Amino acid sequence: MNGAEAALRTLAGGGVDVCFANPGTSEMHAVAALDAVPAMRGVLGLFEGVVTGAADGYGRMAGRPAATLLHLGPGFGNGIANLHNAGKARTGIVNLVGDHAGPHKGLDAPLESDIDGIVGSVSGWVRTPRRAEDVGPAVAAAVAAASGSPAEIATVILRADAAWSEGGSEAVVHTPAPPRQVDGERIEAIAKRIARGDRVGFLLGGGALTEPGLAAAGRLVAGGAPYFMETFPARVARGAGRVAIERLGYFAEQATEQLAGVEVLVLADAADPVSFFAYPGRPSRLAPVGCDVVALSRPGDDAEAALETLADLVAPGTTPDVAPFDPPARPTGALDAVTIAAAIGATLPEGAIVSDEAVTSGAFCAPLTANAAPHDWLALTGGAIGDGLPVAVGAAVARSDRRVLALEADGSAMYTIQALWTMARESLDVTVVLFSNHRYAILELEMDRVGAAGEHPKARSLLSLDNPPIDAVALARGFGVPAERAADAAHLADLLERSYATAGPTLIDVVL
Repeated sequence: MNGAEAALRTLAGGGVDVCFANPGTSEMHAVAALDAVPAMRGVLGLFEGVVTGAADGYGRMAGRPAATLLHLGPGFGNGIANLHNAGKARTGIVNLVGDHAGPHKGLDAPLESDIDGIVGSVSGWVRTPRRAEDVGPAVAAAVAAASGSPAEIATVILRADAAWSEGGSEAVVHTPAPPRQVDGERIEAIAKRIARGDRVGFLLGGGALTEPGLAAAGRLVAGGAPYFMETFPARVARGAGRVAIERLGYFAEQATEQLAGVEVLVLADAADPVSFFAYPGRPSRLAPVGCDVVALSRPGDDAEAALETLADLVAPGTTPDVAPFDPPARPTGALDAVTIAAAIGATLPEGAIVSDEAVTSGAFCAPLTANAAPHDWLALTGGAIGDGLPVAVGAAVARSDRRVLALEADGSAMYTIQALWTMARESLDVTVVLFSNHRYAILELEMDRVGAAGEHPKARSLLSLDNPPIDAVALARGFGVPAERAADAAHLADLLERSYATAGPTLIDVVL
């Protein structure tokens, strides 16, 4: 067995049975090994950002890592943006990235690069096995790191000679440790703050945004304490029958208003909130001045159990309020941000998975789906745009039993539009709603907010996508995805329902 086959057998034996790939010459032995390892599914992406984003979406929905296969330092570099997002989502991923054979390394070949520096920028765990017999153990350790709590992005730099040489063998992946239990004294200290009447608020993220975690939080705040989720959650359970939770605002002034008056901000698997960017004359930290920020659970802790224990201490025997099933009425009239969101909320099927990268145009989608059928919502965790379509690919591969709805802005879509081809190739049940406003609207807002506003026609032209306008329907059809442009709100609702009833992907263009 060569090193490449040892890598794939170790991955599959450790439960990592999907590999999103965009390989090159140095990875050909790993590609060939796919036929020797039937348990491993290979999914081709036409760009590395599709590959890494799909691995992120898969991990968020499967609860276990996928693998990627990438070509040398430059190929890995092309996928860094969505590995950044995956890191912020705390998604475990195992990257296999090829490298030149050892004797070739010092010859400064055209694709030679500082591969250690490139992969280290977004990997929490890195190893470079030099011999075929070292590959299996290295991959097994990577799977354990990517499956741990917290999960890590683990990268194995697989040199070509280690891949093609004989002497490899499948290694056993050791079961990772379960999430840590939160110290009881920490929980009791927070309970005492609540009992003595301090104004306590909660910020939930990560593992606290599951259905049980939200149910426990709903018991805690029955008395009126404010509670929010992170602005861009990796995954949150939403809709009818779930405890509703408000998102912390994107703009700093929104968030500071939401948190105003909070004396103790309790973090449940969430980070101390800060603004996305610095703005002239405005603070970056969002908690009120003098607010005591305390962690109930940290990454790697069992956030669900911590919330449930705290709820039992301060609200024993209570049950939380849950959202009723009350979707918006089916809309009519012209397309705008509200009617588009209403059409989505009115038709959303039960069990849907929503990948949200609609940015400004989709602002009403979250509130108008709060009482829709139960669903999961996946957000742009790290702010590096171009993850919405790839995340939808990965989510659809992970959960082929559920419909995926990708809410996508036209500007963001162009970063990884190749994901449409993978949707068609794999016959994935993904409905893409493309919000076409023909501009980078978020940057128009930010230009004003950072104090760079004014009559700057050359600058403004860099934020416009209408010269020439992008024909999203033609693009989608060119990638093999059926597509249609919605004429009005009623037509959009019809198109959505038709897509949900039809196997395979669909793109619906909505022009604003």
